[in-house]
Amino acid sequence: MPKADLMKRFVAAVIDGAISYIPSFIPFIGALIGSAYMLTKDAVVYELTQNEDFRNRSIGKKVMGLQVEILGPETDVDWVISIKRNIPLAIGSVIMIIPVIGWIIGGALAIILGIIELVLVLTDESGRRMGDKFAETQVIETEPKTADS
Repeated sequence: MPKADLMKRFVAAVIDGAISYIPSFIPFIGALIGSAYMLTKDAVVYELTQNEDFRNRSIGKKVMGLQVEILGPETDVDWVISIKRNIPLAIGSVIMIIPVIGWIIGGALAIILGIIELVLVLTDESGRRMGDKFAETQVIETEPKTADS
């Protein structure tokens, strides 16, 4: 499958990152909510609403016309697949739930893993990052490219 547009993936990641950041203003529980969203973002909206528009996609991916394609025998992204593919992106925020030391270790780990994931998206022929390889998934475009894109 062709590599999804990198700018669309970036904007989708920013949207999902903003969604996970908003609850952080609620002491302690906000960090848990944000981390839970980051881990389950590709399944949670569909699983809770059964809205077909969100099958195999996060809110950011829906907005940007992307979805997660499963390369293995599964057909839909469920909770487990979403957690597998997003753990490299969410582990830093999960660790940051621990006051003070977690903020330092989690922040550093998030930066390191984020850089690794970015390099893999840029250099992998299919745009698959570490989480995609672990979960046997790939992000694809669901809306056809126009002559302008």
